[in-house]
Amino acid sequence: MNDDQDAVFAFLAEPPTHGLSEPVRRIDTNAAAVFLAGPDVYKVKRAVRFPFMDLSTLEKRRAVCEAEIAVNRPYAPSLYRGVVPVTRAPDGGLSLGGDGTPVEWAVHLARFDETMTLDHVAERGELTPALLKALAAAVTDGMARAEPRDGAAATEALAGVVDETAQSLVDHPEVFEPEAARAFAAAIHDAFAALRPLLLDRGARGYVRRCHGDLHLRNIALIDDKPVLFDAIEFDESIATVDILYDLAFLLMDLWERDLQAEANTVLNRCLWTSPSLDDDLAGLAALPLFLALRAAVRAKIEALRFATVDHDRQARDDARRYFDHARAFLEPVAPRLIAVGGHSGTGKTTLSRHIAHRIGRPVGAVHLRSDIERKRLMGVDELERLPASAYEIDVTVRVFAALREQAGKALAAGQSVIVDAVHNTPEERALIADVAARHGVAFAGLWLFAPVDILVDRIEHRTGDASDATPAVVLLQADQLSGEIDWTPLDASRGFDETAAAALRCIAAPTATG
Repeated sequence: MNDDQDAVFAFLAEPPTHGLSEPVRRIDTNAAAVFLAGPDVYKVKRAVRFPFMDLSTLEKRRAVCEAEIAVNRPYAPSLYRGVVPVTRAPDGGLSLGGDGTPVEWAVHLARFDETMTLDHVAERGELTPALLKALAAAVTDGMARAEPRDGAAATEALAGVVDETAQSLVDHPEVFEPEAARAFAAAIHDAFAALRPLLLDRGARGYVRRCHGDLHLRNIALIDDKPVLFDAIEFDESIATVDILYDLAFLLMDLWERDLQAEANTVLNRCLWTSPSLDDDLAGLAALPLFLALRAAVRAKIEALRFATVDHDRQARDDARRYFDHARAFLEPVAPRLIAVGGHSGTGKTTLSRHIAHRIGRPVGAVHLRSDIERKRLMGVDELERLPASAYEIDVTVRVFAALREQAGKALAAGQSVIVDAVHNTPEERALIADVAARHGVAFAGLWLFAPVDILVDRIEHRTGDASDATPAVVLLQADQLSGEIDWTPLDASRGFDETAAAALRCIAAPTATG
């Protein structure tokens, strides 16, 4: 940091600069000094040069400030107000946004409650289902608006990230066990080589875009009770020009690493449910282990560098090893399996599926395919919009179940386990979904939930905010229909939910469970 920045930082830290009487809070990072002043925030880039970022001149810092505004306004228009100069008057005094000669530039933001970034929200146990739904919607909306870029160039750039990250881990034997680091380097190189054709194909199809680039919980805030993405990568287009699934993988990895596996699974499935390109997204899940592992490995590398350069901070070393352990686990092969959850309306099929999905298969758990969601997708309506009776005629239901089977097959082929959540009331429907598992050579378990009709009716009467259009009349009609011989594992859904879930997991884990 040069003398001019010393003076600027001291100036911005003074309450009178901002017309305040209360103290200004300062937060320092490797690349910026941030000043929280009443309702305003001013972020000044440090005069530093790293291999991945050059902020060494005033003009370069101005350009990066302007890029930060341009990149982040689409995500958070209410936060990013503009770039303002810190100027020096002829008498030598400094002014914020004055008419003198600019000596520094600052990104001006509206201040929000710093305790409402999602890392803090998660630590308080407040990532509710409603918030996770809104989070997934914010992420998918940002991805939909992101500009497509050169997929081939991005794939080659990602190859460089794999090479550099793997070598960095090997180069820190004081942090990572050398044999484990070399084994991981070989594994991630093999994974990338195997997936290169898929990545190039996805790039050609428009799934490489100018993304957020730094999508983790600390860079998402609750503002007016809505999750808002901010602090996207602005200093290097190549870091943020990635496959949209790689961008999402950072958020999924962050949740998983924080022991929020169910939340990670919910976000993934919520993103899939609202995807306009579900088939391609399901096929793209073949790359998810690589993307998760690389995101964790990059974090491990950064923490190892911090250990090496910041007085051998033990916490940095511990963090590096934890991320490395996750990176290795993400690449571990896990055989996919297909789970079908059936039963009449109100038996708790969806609740059970959500509860167990993150525990099935490889990270971040099973793809949860739900007939109620798929029916709404086919009809082109929001999941909470009620459908007319015509949407439940036999020809529509046949299309819904055919789509579920096709989607399950795509996810299984990509290596991801699947839960198909639907009534499955006829022997034919049950046989057809079991056949999907047989065709893909994966284990299958069929779970049949049942409960007394009066309990089912009561549950339906009290259900709110759900995609199901079932009514008590539907429950009574289902009860009068013949389901045929049911060879799936019966589970009493009238018992305590934890007991039902535990029984389901035992059935799924049983080596002989085939339905």
